[in-house]
Amino acid sequence: MSYFYLFIILSLLVYIIYQKMSQMKRTADIRYIHEKLREITEQQFSQKVLVVTDDRYIKELLNEINKLLDFNQGTMAKYHKTEKSMKRMLSNFSHDLKTPLTVVLGYIETIIHDSGMSMEERANLLLKVHGKAQEVLQLMNKFFDLAKLESGDKEIPLKRLNMNEICKKNILAFYDILTAKGFDVVIDVPSYPLYALGNEDELERVFNNLISNAITYGSDGKTVGLSLRSDEKFVYVDIWDKGKGIREYEQEQIFERMYTLEDSRNQAYQGSGLGLTITKHLIENLGGGIFVNSKPFEKTTFTFHLKKITF
Repeated sequence: MSYFYLFIILSLLVYIIYQKMSQMKRTADIRYIHEKLREITEQQFSQKVLVVTDDRYIKELLNEINKLLDFNQGTMAKYHKTEKSMKRMLSNFSHDLKTPLTVVLGYIETIIHDSGMSMEERANLLLKVHGKAQEVLQLMNKFFDLAKLESGDKEIPLKRLNMNEICKKNILAFYDILTAKGFDVVIDVPSYPLYALGNEDELERVFNNLISNAITYGSDGKTVGLSLRSDEKFVYVDIWDKGKGIREYEQEQIFERMYTLEDSRNQAYQGSGLGLTITKHLIENLGGGIFVNSKPFEKTTFTFHLKKITF
């Protein structure tokens, strides 16, 4: 009997020691997690908290902590990207406003101080002032459009659209410009109808932006193309050119606010940098997506897709 009691006592001692060691290990793990979290938050490291443990509750805690860290790090990365984008946007916007306003002021000062100016010269300068004022107004309107799209205040009704007809209509709208500039036009639209969920008015803006860009930046290749295709889920529209293209590192940035290609500040390629941003938001508000693929002087393709409707 005494051996039995001795066994019980030894078992209890072993159990107590095990519990004590487990408690010490848990305390050490919690202390390490606390210190690691403080280090990550203070230094803003992109790390996870890793602990080797068999404790189920510690594992569950680590899993939730690392999920929170991933979310926080993603939020911070997005914040820094947005902050950088906003700084670039303000810089570019001030440039795009300053240029026409400086010209307007110059014209007005000439009109005011040149007493010997003829009525014809005065009228010509006023026409130039009007043109530059229109540039500023168009830029402001684009900002308002972008603000509405990003805030979600603009409701866009969706309906079933015949994409064959919309593609043909929008490329034909540029027929005179393309002919005058000597472009070859390649249209690949299937003979059978393809239907998608969209909004015709907003799609016209999308086509206008993309085809205008293809004409402006594809002038070296003198070719603009449009193709329509589909798979089981989506209808795809490709608008392409054979111009100077877009460098690989810029392809991820061209849809950002006020981002312009390096040479787009040249007179021949001036733009507000808002067109593609607005285009992206329009397509996303229609339930689709847009991306670009470019090989300079070979082929640059902007592709957007919309939800396919088969009935």
